Amino acid sequence: MTHNQVVSRDQWLWARKALLLKEKEHTRQHDLLTAEIRALPWVRIDKPYVFDAPNGKETLSDLFQGRRQLIVKHFMFGPGWKEGCVGCSFHCDHIDGALAHLAQRDVTWVAVSRAPVAELEPFRRRMGWRFKWVSSNGGDFNSDFHVSFSKDEIAAGGIYYNYEERDLSFKSEEMSGTSVFYKDEGGDIFHTYSTYARGNEIFLGTYHYLDMVPKGRNETGPNHNLTDWVRHHDRYETGGLVDRTGRYVAPKPAPAECCRTET
Repeated sequence: MTHNQVVSRDQWLWARKALLLKEKEHTRQHDLLTAEIRALPWVRIDKPYVFDAPNGKETLSDLFQGRRQLIVKHFMFGPGWKEGCVGCSFHCDHIDGALAHLAQRDVTWVAVSRAPVAELEPFRRRMGWRFKWVSSNGGDFNSDFHVSFSKDEIAAGGIYYNYEERDLSFKSEEMSGTSVFYKDEGGDIFHTYSTYARGNEIFLGTYHYLDMVPKGRNETGPNHNLTDWVRHHDRYETGGLVDRTGRYVAPKPAPAECCRTET
């Protein structure tokens, strides 16, 4: 990496103040955008979604835990997987510290995956996470919110994801996203917002720090996204890679040297 132009402190201050004007405008635009998110129309949830939780069955209403607002992380962890998607795990590494603050603002945060609870819990313990994680296995929740796909959809080579028909050349049955729900005084539940793909980057505090340092995210290939470098937080020293479905692939063992007898 070659460094930027080196200038005097006064020249730097002039450039910094010019950039500050753009940053302030970006902040104002962000405020306007989030106001539009909150102003979106709502859709009433009439289907009786039921989830498997560590302590038994829970309805979508139960997931609110007495609060009015619910954020659901659609975590990519399909039945039979040994561990969760690396990108979703990266997202969830940012969550536990925020839970108390979200609760103070009448918000509950829950992760939902299609794998059974018995497969989710060992990985949650391994990662050291404290947030609630439930299973939608056997229900329509994931398919209704377009984050899990049937074998027929995958075989056809296309899915509906992030509000458009998309090619699924990498054959993943799970995708990520975040959905928001509201429960009114009468107990009716409404879907208010969902975001997918890079829309989830707003939740990744690590990215916001990296965006300020000279090397930035430094995602230089081969995929030019977080799969180039992000790993489960206990795997940064083990090598391996992340495939296009977001799943970790361990490094291949080195070939054993052949034994031979000296003559």
